[in-house]
Amino acid sequence: MSAKTRFVIPIVVFAVLVVFLGIGLTLDPRKVPSPFIDKPAPAFSLPALHDGKVSLSPGDFSGRVWLLNVWASWCVACRAEHEVLKELARENIAPIIGLNYKDRPTDAKNWLRQLGDPYQASAVDADGKAGIDWGVYGVPETFVIDQQGIVRYKHIGPITAEELHDKIIPLVKTLKENKA
Repeated sequence: MSAKTRFVIPIVVFAVLVVFLGIGLTLDPRKVPSPFIDKPAPAFSLPALHDGKVSLSPGDFSGRVWLLNVWASWCVACRAEHEVLKELARENIAPIIGLNYKDRPTDAKNWLRQLGDPYQASAVDADGKAGIDWGVYGVPETFVIDQQGIVRYKHIGPITAEELHDKIIPLVKTLKENKA
């Protein structure tokens, strides 16, 4: 191998890596497609946050359009979206089920006591296995599930009032009307 070739190859490899890095930096991580869209919601059976003797599973909500919101008391972004979730709960458009992710139940209960509880129920995912099954990248994440238990939408990151009114509420209403 000539000296020129030994010099050119690392420069070409470096240039290719810079191009891929540049492309990656322009992508919005909230737009990561979910492999669960239009597929059955992953199953779980987890203890309820407020009564560990009761277990919760997606099947408990079949026949209804509902939202699964993955949250934790240690999550700063969860605090940012909390008022929006409380607004949605007040509007009573669809039940919001919490998936308390990798959190201590006492911390989660205190957090909800202080900030208000928008959830019809919350399941405790202490080890994060259910979150992994749902393809959770981080908290918060929110899923819309139809009457047949099919995931119809996934939102990564905190829900904003705009996202709630422009996307989530219209989708829930459409799913309820269509009996999708």
